[in-house]
Amino acid sequence: MIIDTHTHFYDPSRPQGVPWPGLDSGQLYRTVLPEHYRALAEPEGVTGTVVVEASAWLDDNQWILDLAEIDPFIVGLVGHIDPSRDAFADELARYADHPRFCGIRCGSGYFNAAPDDEFLRDMELLASRDLALDVLLGTDQFPALETLAESLPTLRIVINHTGHVAIDGLAPDDAWRAGIERLSQHANVYMKVSAVMEQSTQQPAPTEDAFYAPALEAMWQVFGAERLIYGSNWPVCERAGSFADAFAIVRRFFDGKGANAAQRYFGENARAVYRWG
Repeated sequence: MIIDTHTHFYDPSRPQGVPWPGLDSGQLYRTVLPEHYRALAEPEGVTGTVVVEASAWLDDNQWILDLAEIDPFIVGLVGHIDPSRDAFADELARYADHPRFCGIRCGSGYFNAAPDDEFLRDMELLASRDLALDVLLGTDQFPALETLAESLPTLRIVINHTGHVAIDGLAPDDAWRAGIERLSQHANVYMKVSAVMEQSTQQPAPTEDAFYAPALEAMWQVFGAERLIYGSNWPVCERAGSFADAFAIVRRFFDGKGANAAQRYFGENARAVYRWG
């Protein structure tokens, strides 16, 4: 089992179009559907994917779930439902019982200050539904995320894209490292080792393992085998390099940590967090 927990599917040719990506997004502005992804991923051994929201339109949660009904390669969806609104509970109820709805994602704007009562209320509701929270943020937002993790220890939280650490072939900066060490003290916090080549300070990104090893090793030392999760960020990852090159970098690193570590990183941890099906 190899589960890619971070793909995006969308179709600009729909009558309503898409809110993202925009016309100015270059190669990203094209139809990307499960069959396009499978052509790249299955040769690498990927057996399924958790799709992450790429649209702020509420009804697009159902659009992805409908794709999942057609293609069981989609094992789950991390959807988009904006919290801190009176409508959140009803909108969550609309999708929460679907067997492939795994949770929601929130961006950095929710973590520029300590979580307020409304946000905590909605996150508590998410946890009560046994759903996960993906977060897209960086070092500056780590303190607020730590407050959330401490306040709601039953809420499974997944930091996306390595917490946007800059990867430059050297040891990660001290602030990021200190932040993830504090976050790792909360057993409900996971790190998605995704978009690795995109975090490279050199673009197009290098493909040499040694360039990424210090950052990957820092995450390994902090979160260990039990709380690191694979994600590609396809098709966005193609801006930095090929899907195959990005997969190979993390494959070689985690294979080097042993069969159990690789098995957990590429599948078992995803199942533990997202609990699809």
